[in-house]
Amino acid sequence: MTGRIVLAATPIGNVDDSSQRLRDALATADVIAAEDTRRLRDLTARLGIRTVGEVVAHHDHNEAASAAGLVERAAAGDTVLVVSDAGMPAVSDPGFRVVEAAARAGVDVTVLPGPSAALTALALSGLPTDRFCFEGFLPRKAGERAGRLASLALEERTMLFFEAPHRLAATLEAMAGAFGADRPAAVSRELTKTYEETRRGTLAELHAWATGGEPRGEIVVTVAGRPAERLGTQALVAEVLARVEAGERAKAAVADVAAAAGVPSRELYAAVLAARSGG
Repeated sequence: MTGRIVLAATPIGNVDDSSQRLRDALATADVIAAEDTRRLRDLTARLGIRTVGEVVAHHDHNEAASAAGLVERAAAGDTVLVVSDAGMPAVSDPGFRVVEAAARAGVDVTVLPGPSAALTALALSGLPTDRFCFEGFLPRKAGERAGRLASLALEERTMLFFEAPHRLAATLEAMAGAFGADRPAAVSRELTKTYEETRRGTLAELHAWATGGEPRGEIVVTVAGRPAERLGTQALVAEVLARVEAGERAKAAVADVAAAAGVPSRELYAAVLAARSGG
């Protein structure tokens, strides 16, 4: 018999975001590994689902030991459903160790996709979404947190962080110090719930808001990446002339370099002509 590991995303707030696939899996799985078994029982009660499988605890404190047992159950033919309290298992929640162990053992793994706090906040932030990175929770200690943020000072992608309400103000202050007080950012909380809120502004503005009263709910902080530095006209002209020297047509080189640098091609072409004439 061949079983499998199933990672299933659960609602991050609104229970109506539960997919039909999640509902079916909860009702039929042989084993349900839950981050908090009480939260699981609450979810199934609200969905009106009666589970038939064995419910076991699978959380940060027992994940290493629990993973092996879950993989053994799947290898023996059971369908093992892994769920976290909210969102996708393995993303700042237990789940990675199970997948890692399953991959080593050659046990099949699949995912029931669904709600994600990080992607929901990214979409709401108003910041660039074409390139982004997920940083999860920052270290709690101020020195370690500052070090992590310093390592991200040159990051050009939009950055996503999870944070607890009581640490938000300190985190925003540390981010302003590492990235600059005027760096655009957004704070999202209570996503998909009645009092969902996303505040946008600079890190300084968001810090001032957070110090005015501790916000409630699960929080995602989205921060714009470091702006790409534009090369000066002289450097752009030098790049075009080097490409022309290598055999490329001037107009083609100008168009390519101008598009990459985000400058008008007509102005760059005029500067190239002036440089070639010695002007």
